[in-house]
Amino acid sequence: MKTIGLIGGMSWESSAEYYRLLNELVRERLGGLHSARCLLHSVDFAEIEEFQRAGEWERAGDVLAGAAKGLEAAGADLVLICTNTMHKVADQVAAAVSVPLLHLGDATAGAVRARGIRRVGLLGTAFTMEQDFYRDRLRSHGLEVVIPGAEDRALVHRVIYDELCLGVVRDESRTAYRDVIARLVADGAEGVVLGCTEIELLIRQEHSPVPVFFPTTRLHAEAAVTAALADTP
Repeated sequence: MKTIGLIGGMSWESSAEYYRLLNELVRERLGGLHSARCLLHSVDFAEIEEFQRAGEWERAGDVLAGAAKGLEAAGADLVLICTNTMHKVADQVAAAVSVPLLHLGDATAGAVRARGIRRVGLLGTAFTMEQDFYRDRLRSHGLEVVIPGAEDRALVHRVIYDELCLGVVRDESRTAYRDVIARLVADGAEGVVLGCTEIELLIRQEHSPVPVFFPTTRLHAEAAVTAALADTP
């Protein structure tokens, strides 16, 4: 089994989900007392969030690249950035190491295409929804991406940073998200990508009015376990 390196802490709430999912998936596939071989470098999210707000993405990328180097030095065979938004600096991080960086957008797009879907709604931080780095990655796989309107984007972003990243899960926010998803479906989305790892703390399949639902944390973890067990008998 290969060792999975995790760049987490953005936020630690969703990084805990990564750890749980990786171990559950390895146990499901190998049985018994098996668990995932993984290393976690958890950054201080306050520092990263300041860089995000200031638009200092290269400086944020330097922090994550340093984390990736440390994980490789500690024995990681592959690296994951445990957040959608910080895939804006994925190329910078990948260039810092010699082991593969498993891109979350690729794992998500593969799952969408496997369901025969071409038009998806995207929820995430304002950076993920409004900037090109993530949408273009999905589009490179032949997908059409639909994002919410301006007011809905502001609501989705606020709930992520002011609630979910702090471990606060509110029923009223779940209702508001369901309304946003319904509007994406009305705009032609055949499925919905939860393009922020924290959103899975709030919304699950049973909360979505569209049956085709793509939780990026789980998809990333599944891809990582598949890669880690590729040479396991």
